[in-house]
Amino acid sequence: MSEYAQLLRGAELRVTRPRVAVLEAVHTRPHADTETIFGEVRTVLEGVSRQTVYDVLHAVTAAGLVRRIQPSGSVARYESRVGDNHHHVICRSCGVIADVDCAVGEAPCLTASYDSGFLIEEAEVIYWGMCPDCARSPTR
Repeated sequence: MSEYAQLLRGAELRVTRPRVAVLEAVHTRPHADTETIFGEVRTVLEGVSRQTVYDVLHAVTAAGLVRRIQPSGSVARYESRVGDNHHHVICRSCGVIADVDCAVGEAPCLTASYDSGFLIEEAEVIYWGMCPDCARSPTR
């Protein structure tokens, strides 16, 4: 049994070819958008529909197997790194995204000075800047 099938069974989800293909695509292409994932899945399952990929992404996200992020001004992206409270750094020029480990403390990494009565479960920080390639570019 593949590691993706084990993940699906562990989350009490039925193992299907589209689900396995989507999980594999998310694991091999961190921070990919839906279109990229769809393209990857299509290389394995030619007849798969966009709606099927959307439905699978929703199911595996709801099951906690995948994390959905949506930086400001960007489409939704998916990653397989779940279960921690890491953050992201995004290049303002080319849009590349990288993971940034939490600076200090346990999740949530940041403590709100006033929580307005909310039970805070997660803190999200996005760092914006220039990736090394764009920073070295002479057109900058």
